[in-house]
Amino acid sequence: MTSDEKRPWTQSRRFEFIDWKLFWEGALNRSDLEETFDISTPQASVDLRRYRELAGENIEYDATNRVFRPSPKMKPSFIQASADRLLLQLRSFLTGALPRREVWFRDLPPIDMVPDISRHVDEKCLRLILEAIRSRCSVEIRYQSLTNARVREIAPHAIAFDGYRWHVRAWACDRGDFRDFVLSRIDQIHVGSKAEFDPADDVEWTSKIVLDLRPHPGLSAEQSLAIQRDYAMENGRREVEVRLSMAYYFIKRMNLDLPDLPPARAQICLANLKEVKRALEKARGRSMGG
Repeated sequence: MTSDEKRPWTQSRRFEFIDWKLFWEGALNRSDLEETFDISTPQASVDLRRYRELAGENIEYDATNRVFRPSPKMKPSFIQASADRLLLQLRSFLTGALPRREVWFRDLPPIDMVPDISRHVDEKCLRLILEAIRSRCSVEIRYQSLTNARVREIAPHAIAFDGYRWHVRAWACDRGDFRDFVLSRIDQIHVGSKAEFDPADDVEWTSKIVLDLRPHPGLSAEQSLAIQRDYAMENGRREVEVRLSMAYYFIKRMNLDLPDLPPARAQICLANLKEVKRALEKARGRSMGG
């Protein structure tokens, strides 16, 4: 058993906190540990001493201000420093999904976001969907599409987020194929019977394809370089692997199916759009029930 395996989870969490504070905030007081984790002063001192034994190259003491600082060679030992993760945490805090205590800044930087109009999903609906996935059962739903409301029997096997809405991926018992149903459009749901289908037959869900993203060819050289940096492209391209069933939503969300958009508005293009469309058509033809 390694020392990491022997270390209590609570102490490992406090080491992550020390890493985080040093890397992202540039300062750490013993009181930060005490207040965040509700531990005693002696315990906080033990944690700091042990952290310095394990990762002493990361931390130094500023005696003038009585605070720990990251050393010039600071390299987190207990967290994977990720700007994407931090920004996601801040977004989750702004939307109310993450409590303030889970965002470890002593003083939050000024932050805001464009209002996010979320689509309401009923908790009972989600609970029964998850139960149906676990037990391989169907559910009877009343589903409100853009054209009408009707009762349907579906057998869910997965849930997915398209960037705006949550969907349930399910075998449509009345149509004999696999489809997506927007969770917020289900206004009634009841437990159904045992479903005879195999999720492995959902070829659109089980198959993946690589999207070949490039700067829009109509951009200038300088504009193209800016887009390459925005999307972390290498050698003028970015490859993104997605499930075939999710490729449609990605293409729609990024306006990759609108060739007449001005280059500055489109910004990127999908170099293999025709290949993706062919793969989708082929997968739909191969999907079948159990």
